[in-house]
Amino acid sequence: MKVLVAVKRVVDYNVKVRPKSDGSGVDLANVKMSINPFCEIAVEEAVRLKEKGVATEVIAVSLGEKACQEQIRTALALGADRGIQVETSEELQPLAVAKLLKAIVEKESPDLVILGKQAIDGDNNQTGQMLAALTGMAQGTFASEVVIEDGKANVTREIDGGLQTVALNLPAVVTTDLRLNEPRYASLPNIMKAKKKPLDVLTVEELGVDAAPRVKTLKVEPPAERQAGIKVETVAELVDKLKTEAKVI
Repeated sequence: MKVLVAVKRVVDYNVKVRPKSDGSGVDLANVKMSINPFCEIAVEEAVRLKEKGVATEVIAVSLGEKACQEQIRTALALGADRGIQVETSEELQPLAVAKLLKAIVEKESPDLVILGKQAIDGDNNQTGQMLAALTGMAQGTFASEVVIEDGKANVTREIDGGLQTVALNLPAVVTTDLRLNEPRYASLPNIMKAKKKPLDVLTVEELGVDAAPRVKTLKVEPPAERQAGIKVETVAELVDKLKTEAKVI
């Protein structure tokens, strides 16, 4: 059983993001980058399936400039067997990512595709669903548990009303939620071994995909600063302030 895992290069979650002075985008100069946390959970789940003997090969895929090879190597150090990079300097939006992943799926024919439910930069939560629609594969989103048995993937999903379990015929697409697992740390020996694992580089043109952005970013700016709250002594004072200052009643 072959498992394909997508990993995205994003600003590290510990870094406070700042917009550029001209508002044209996010300032990435000298900023620490890492694997998107949800993608890291996806890698961990794929590696666990391999350790259980369910999966035979785990392939890590990343899309973007050459720098994203760093995140592929991290996935390889965590236990993936080989990596694929689709090199492009284009701003990739969810639909373009889904189309590129579809081309990789057609090329590799995996039995299971695992993605993070969303990236912490765009917060779109769209790629997994779009990929499933484009490929015609079954999908299980927001997974908190994945069990492979009898040629099916039983995925427990986190929904508003609690938990829902769906049985998916393979091949399938699964997107990971926070409670699926806790990713491991890459050991130094595995980091060294990852440098020797195969990493193929493809281009958008080779895959024959139109990756042009459909949405244009007009301006990026920080949220307005919130004013400090105040304490009131009585209910009457609270009501008065809600009327005269907040003007909500």
